Formats: sequence, structure tokens, C-alpha cells
Amino acid sequence: MLALFTLFRNVHVMQTIQEWMGTDAGYAVLFGLLLSCGMGLPLPEDIPLLLGGFCVADGKMNLALAAMFAWCGIIGGDCILYYLGRRFGLNITKVPVIGHHINKDRIGWVHEQFEKYGLWVVAVGRLFAGIRGAMVLTAGTIRFNFIKFLIADGFAAVVSGGLFMALGMYARHRFGNLKEIEESVAKYKRIVTVVVFAVVIAYAGWQWWKAARKKKKQELQQKFEEPNLEPSNE
Repeated sequence: MLALFTLFRNVHVMQTIQEWMGTDAGYAVLFGLLLSCGMGLPLPEDIPLLLGGFCVADGKMNLALAAMFAWCGIIGGDCILYYLGRRFGLNITKVPVIGHHINKDRIGWVHEQFEKYGLWVVAVGRLFAGIRGAMVLTAGTIRFNFIKFLIADGFAAVVSGGLFMALGMYARHRFGNLKEIEESVAKYKRIVTVVVFAVVIAYAGWQWWKAARKKKKQELQQKFEEPNLEPSNE
């Protein structure tokens, strides 16, 4: 429900995209949107995938063709990002549009994950919107083996893309059209807001407790390790 609340909160935009996908150029729209998402379009790629699932459930798209065009759009955008990362290195942060979604600190953090976990960063990073773009750009920046990147990214795109298309199909059968989804989500808006707020507060409290405990432990350790500086009686 949280995912639906987040992604369908602007139902008018969703309806417009769904109308585009319902035309004869629907597959091209799906491909183009996913390719553009990878290039910095301020639209989560999950949305075209969800709406692609909607159109499949409505009989406006063939599942196999929609999946193929979606996968090609996702991987196409990732390959372009990989090339740009390889071409510009850390200067990618200065490239218009793309540079607004990434910074050197995030690239540095992802680089550390690559050194620790290697190929798994590609496979897992693709599943999370917050680090998806940074992962691809960093893979290019550090010149991670392209074939390995493509294989891992391709399999991960099948999993993540298939998941969101299936969710879109389920949402269409379970809730109806986008207007009905908006009305259903509105009923849970306050509950979702309170739950998210509580989770954030709990996480912040946990982090504070860990930091305080670590600091206290360091102080005790430092106290026991301090040399005895009192003057000798000899």
C-alpha cells in the first residue's frame, strides 16, 4: 500500500502516461520513458513499469512485448549511464541533468561497496531507486568489467522490472482504474503518514542510541588506557 500511495499520488500524470501507453505507440512510449528515466528524467522508472502492467491487464499490451521493450529501455539507459561514467569519471557531477542526481560523496560510497562486494553491488543496487543511478555511473567511473556489469544488471532488471509490472497488473485487477486507486489510497493516507513518521523517529532514535553507546564505550576504554601520570614517591 505504501508503494501505491507514493507512486499514484499524482493520478493526473499517471492517467496521461497510461493514455499514451494505450495508443499504437504504447511500446515505444514505454521504452522511451524507461530510457529517459535512466538519463535523468525526474520520474521513477517504477511508474512506467507499473503502468505497463496496467495496460497488460487491460489487454492494451502484450505481456511478452511489453516486457521486452521495458527491459531494453532499462538496459539501454543503464548502458548510456555506464558509458558517461567511464567517459567523464568524477566530472560526471558537472554534466547537465545527470549531475543534479549524483554527487562525489555518493559515488565514493558506492565505490567502497564495489570493493567490498564486487558484482553483487550491480545485482542488488539495481533494485533500489536511491542508489540505482549512482551504482551504474560508479561502475563506469571505476571501469568495472562491462560484460559482468551487463549480465548482472540484465538479470536484476528482469527481477525488478517483472516485479513492478506484476504489481501493476495486480493493482489493476484488485483496485480497478487509477481514479479508484486514488480513492482507495486516500483512505489510508493518514495511517501511512503516521507509520512512516514513526519508523523514521524509531530509526533516528536507534542511531542516536548506537552513537551514544559507542561514545560511552570509547570513553571507558580511553579511561582504562590512560597512563598513570602521578609523580613517583621515590
